[in-house]
Amino acid sequence: MPISHCKFFKRIAEFVPRSQRDVIPDNTRGIYALLKKERGGNFDVVYIGCSAGTVAGIWARMQLHHKTKIRWTHFSVFEVHDNISREEIRELEALFLQIYRKDRRANGLNRQLRHGRFGKITSDLSKWVAL
Repeated sequence: MPISHCKFFKRIAEFVPRSQRDVIPDNTRGIYALLKKERGGNFDVVYIGCSAGTVAGIWARMQLHHKTKIRWTHFSVFEVHDNISREEIRELEALFLQIYRKDRRANGLNRQLRHGRFGKITSDLSKWVAL
């Protein structure tokens, strides 16, 4: 068996035009971002999502977003390895949402602003003790 280059991610496709969303294989699991292309080749994050189940993958999510979220022009997909659990995928998504939760540009279409479990482990940095 070949050694994987990344622990979590199997394949990545970045800055793909919205029109190519049908190329995503069925039942692809992982994290994705909807992007809006700006002048100068920059991309603003519009939405971060995940597909962690075994029935509906990222392709199905993209079809739904095509109908409901209108401000995106491109997307990026980060497919996870088959041994990554549903909970691990959701925790990765929560990490990105946590980072972007106060960003006014990236927060427009995301509803979840904070992962519940992160609230349980959040503390003041001054309370951290080096082990």
